[in-house]
Amino acid sequence: MAIQVETRDCAALNDADLDEMASMGGAFDIGALSKAKEAWVLSTTARDGEKLHGFAFATLERIGGTPCVLLGLISVKRTSRRDQVLKGLMGEAYHRALMAFPDEDVVVGSRFASAEGLEAFKQVDELIPRPGHRAVGEERAWGRRLARRFGVDNHYDEQSFVVKNNGHSGFLDHQSLKADKIKPQVAALFSALPKQGGALIVHGWVMAEDLVKLGAR
Repeated sequence: MAIQVETRDCAALNDADLDEMASMGGAFDIGALSKAKEAWVLSTTARDGEKLHGFAFATLERIGGTPCVLLGLISVKRTSRRDQVLKGLMGEAYHRALMAFPDEDVVVGSRFASAEGLEAFKQVDELIPRPGHRAVGEERAWGRRLARRFGVDNHYDEQSFVVKNNGHSGFLDHQSLKADKIKPQVAALFSALPKQGGALIVHGWVMAEDLVKLGAR
């Protein structure tokens, strides 16, 4: 059975919806989800049959005129179908971006607590930070912009792209089925994270011609 994905306005979520998300299992409790409902615009759910297997809170907006896909919080249930669930959530985000920003390149950004979550960004180009690349001024400026948008700029280090505290108010919560395949240099990007509460802000680009493919239905 295919994963069924649906997007609603966050304002339409009720207590039962948030309770279902909190009960799915994952990194976020009802308090974090209630804050996410207020902080973000779109809520996406991914179901296998009638059972909730993943959800996302996101916003499509322009920052300084540049179209952005901001993924505030994503959680994927730890099942054998987690890859399909993550693909469904990201595909829906790309579809919404294509509808909102046709014929434009978009910035995609989120927070990550571990390298495993980066599977979500495998179709995003020019990731910052990335191994072997020294970020330049505009790339660091995007890190600062996203930190402000995520509300963590007071705890953000623009040199390492690390949120020292409060990073876990929202991040991409995904446990990879292929964690042993993660390259050591990618895992090293997360070595500066504190054990509790830290996150890495990662962003990149999806070109307009790629967005047409990724967002197609």
